[in-house]
This record gives sequence, structure tokens and C-alpha cells, in this order.
Amino acid sequence: MGPITHTLRDGRTLLIREAAPSDAAVLLENVEFMCRESDFTTMAPGEFSLTEEEEADLMQKYRAADDRLFLVAMIDGALVGSLNFSAGTRVRLRHRGSFGVGGRRHEWGNGIASRLIDTMIGWARGVPTLKKINLQVRADNERGIQLYYRKGFVLEGTIAKDHYVDGVYHDVHCMGLDL
Repeated sequence: MGPITHTLRDGRTLLIREAAPSDAAVLLENVEFMCRESDFTTMAPGEFSLTEEEEADLMQKYRAADDRLFLVAMIDGALVGSLNFSAGTRVRLRHRGSFGVGGRRHEWGNGIASRLIDTMIGWARGVPTLKKINLQVRADNERGIQLYYRKGFVLEGTIAKDHYVDGVYHDVHCMGLDL
């Protein structure tokens, strides 16, 4: 998949491309920023433990697989968001996959996650084995839930007390999109 550019509402150019092994250091830094900036992530700050070498190896594996995708969103050379998608590895689960998307807080509301999701959906529709995309989103993440509805995802269920953040349990919605 080649790079894609979009003009944001404020006139800046957003570049979406596949992550490369050379992105490892900035991706690791970005994960830590996102964990500090939002408690909607599944990890607390400091919990992501891959080394730069391991992250680079992971990026190479994503690029080599036909049913995995790792996207980065860049503005003026700075990483502002990312999305990773993985299909099931077992024969009975290869038809579906799930993804996670996140962005830097100072860029929320600029349509970056929306563009990343559109790119992933377009890519997934071109993968013959993929029939469904799943996601989980905290039930109190209203902006995220509305975004997923706009993209065609439907609510399929709720898992009670799935996340525990700062002494509070949070429910998680399971949503899906048929391709």
C-alpha cells in the first residue's frame, strides 16, 4: 500500500503510510505519550515493554504479512497517530481481525483517526480472506463510539468491568463491521 495524503481542515497535510522498521523509536515514544494522554488505552504509562529492536522486527512482520496492517499518520514529519490491525492466525479465525487506533491529544478532532480507519477499511476490503473487522471501545468513550458508528460499525455486545483505571471499573463495547 502506498502513502496517502489528505488536507486537514486547517490546511495542513496529513500523510498516512505503512509503518516501517525505521519508525520503531518514534512509535515506542508515541505509545508512551498516548498512554499518558488518555486513559482510554488498554495500557498504563510504562507498561509497553518492547525494545526498539523488537518493535522494528514487529514492523517488518506486519509489512511482510498480507493480513496485518500497521499505519502511521504524520504531519510535518511528526507522528500524530497510528492504527494496527491483525487478522486471526488460526484457520477458524482468519476471516476476522481487530484493530486499535490512537492519536496525540493535541490533534484530537482533526479527523486523523477517521482517515486512518477509512484507510484500513479500504485495505481490508482488498484482502480476500477478510470478512469482518472487530473492535473494543470503552463504553464511556462517546467520541470513539460515534466515530465507529459513522464508519458503519454496529454494537454487538458489552463486557462489564473489562478495564480498571484509577480505582474504577469500566465496561467495554464490542463492535463489528462486515466487509
